[in-house]
Amino acid sequence: MSESVFVVLCEIVGTTEEVAIRRETVEITEIVKRQGTTNDGVIGMLSGSQREGFRLKGSDVDFMFWLNFHRVIMDMSQSEYYNTANKTLILSDSSESPPGFTLLQLLTPARYSDVKSACVRMNDRVYISSSIYRDLTCSKAMPNSTVHGPCGSGNIAGRLEYDTAHCFVCDFWPLSASSWINRCHSWPDPEVVDDIVRNGCHFVAIGHPLGPHEKEEWRFSFSQAEQKCVYAMNHSQFLTYGLLKLFLKEVINQQSEETNKLLCSYHMKTTIFWAIQQNTLPHWCPQNLLAGFWVCFKLLLKWVYKGICPNFFIPQNNLFLTKVHGSAQNRLFLQLHELYKKGLACLLQSSSIRSYIIDVLYNPRAFVCTDESLIMSEVDYDTELFFEINQNAKIFKVVLHNCVKYLYTVEQLVDSPLTQYQVVMLQRLTASILQNTAYILHNMYTNTGVNKQTYIADKMSCHMLKLAARFGLVSDMLYIAMYYYKTLRYREALYVIEMTKVKLAQPYLVYNGCVDRERYTEVLGGQSWSTKMRQVVAWDIYLTNTICYISELIPEQQSAQQNRKPVLDIPVFVMLHFLEFLCYRHIDTTLSQAALDALQVLVHYDQGRYVHDLDREISWEILGICQQITGNLQAALYSYQQSLQQYPLHNIQTATQSRIQDMLQSTPWQ
Repeated sequence: MSESVFVVLCEIVGTTEEVAIRRETVEITEIVKRQGTTNDGVIGMLSGSQREGFRLKGSDVDFMFWLNFHRVIMDMSQSEYYNTANKTLILSDSSESPPGFTLLQLLTPARYSDVKSACVRMNDRVYISSSIYRDLTCSKAMPNSTVHGPCGSGNIAGRLEYDTAHCFVCDFWPLSASSWINRCHSWPDPEVVDDIVRNGCHFVAIGHPLGPHEKEEWRFSFSQAEQKCVYAMNHSQFLTYGLLKLFLKEVINQQSEETNKLLCSYHMKTTIFWAIQQNTLPHWCPQNLLAGFWVCFKLLLKWVYKGICPNFFIPQNNLFLTKVHGSAQNRLFLQLHELYKKGLACLLQSSSIRSYIIDVLYNPRAFVCTDESLIMSEVDYDTELFFEINQNAKIFKVVLHNCVKYLYTVEQLVDSPLTQYQVVMLQRLTASILQNTAYILHNMYTNTGVNKQTYIADKMSCHMLKLAARFGLVSDMLYIAMYYYKTLRYREALYVIEMTKVKLAQPYLVYNGCVDRERYTEVLGGQSWSTKMRQVVAWDIYLTNTICYISELIPEQQSAQQNRKPVLDIPVFVMLHFLEFLCYRHIDTTLSQAALDALQVLVHYDQGRYVHDLDREISWEILGICQQITGNLQAALYSYQQSLQQYPLHNIQTATQSRIQDMLQSTPWQ
């Protein structure tokens, strides 16, 4: 039965290759972005289950952010490693705090307003209050977030839940976690342990509810270390971790309302970490995957019985201390014990894997092939890779200085050993960086009045955009068309648009995760990802809101930026017809109207194939802009009103309302 569960978990959680794609594309992206961050910038990191390689339905997305020019030290001797002229130093003082928690004492003057505002004085020393800092930063990354634990939390369109934690980083491994190093005899490997220790830890903004300074205390976060431990798992161990997460969600948390909030996926992660390190099961493989699950379940049951769940890095920190105790603990234990008495049959309560287990019970002699290469096809791997690549391709920090640093980092990485997935991700990132740099250069020199500088900048911008299109996506050609339109070269723009149209009309185009599998395999099977990406992959057009691409969208970009939305995400076919309409207005009004008609049909009648429902806000807006330009104000008003009724993914309502107001004031029929 273990082999059958292994195969179904490969389908639900991912194969070894799928998980590698997810991890390695994120990894290389963060290296580029981090190297491009200035000393006074903010570093962001994907964390949690998504970073570990899971893409389970209903999972939230976790991000951590920290100030690059602030560093926490564990003792005063470590201050010698920093130049206090450009680093704010903070001292971890855990002398009065429960295990796993600490106070953060500000040693040098704060330069960041939120840090200054969060300072409190205790015993003639200045400390940073976690509760104040958490409240101040809760909605920094995502507007209208609410405080949840140490994070700002919310959801996008009622679908994707997110947690953003604004924290502080420390380059040193804490003394209170030194016992973990000594415990690592068999797992993880010494190189992994060294890497973990070398990268230190973080502090997230939440105190211990039973501690003496709950509102001031910070919690040690080993998020980076945990991610490296998960990466050190073999695939059977990782799938067992995935099975524990499914079991928690679909079985344990369905037992009763009283107990369904007591355990969380972090407890499952802690359980499998301890189970692997204690070497209870000598060999984790597909054939004994369920034995591994049972080892973990028994360990969890024991912890619930005792009311003690030791943190993997600081065992003295009992993760059950404030939740799993008293009558709730007893009830949870009884529920888990009832599941335990059923043996592995308790997995039949899991909706995800029940039917597969039943199949095995009915056909116990059936042969199960655990060869992962037969579980997924080439086209499945390709669409997964292209999806992950494009999810990570947005570059937000786009002043020229950052772009130069990004390109320098790419140059360094090209000469380093990279995996096949990282090479393609780097290719996509480089195209994005070149596109942004091209527009920044043009905007810098447009109004200088120096013809020679403008001419050189234009040549460089054209070259960068063409270079990006050579190893980017099919849709990257539209950045060239936008540039030609912006510089009044309408015929050149239309030539590029026509070429793009031909490529977008290919029956084996990959867009929005959709593809004609048979035609794709027939034409592109066996070719390199680089070739496939250039020839048949299209994605939405990302417009960074700090850069002007085309003047017609300036109000929308400004509105989005005011609401802390860094990019406009425009469906490629919407942008295609929009540009075609704008260009033909200067050449042929009949063809301009034809482009507008095509855009109108797309926006009005598409069922999600080319215009995702979350992109309908900006799509209706663009249709309204075109209709307003042609003088069809009634139709434009309808489109703008439709835009206001969509989910506000881009927060462009200010621009939309302003356009409606201007239109109503300028029309005689109002």
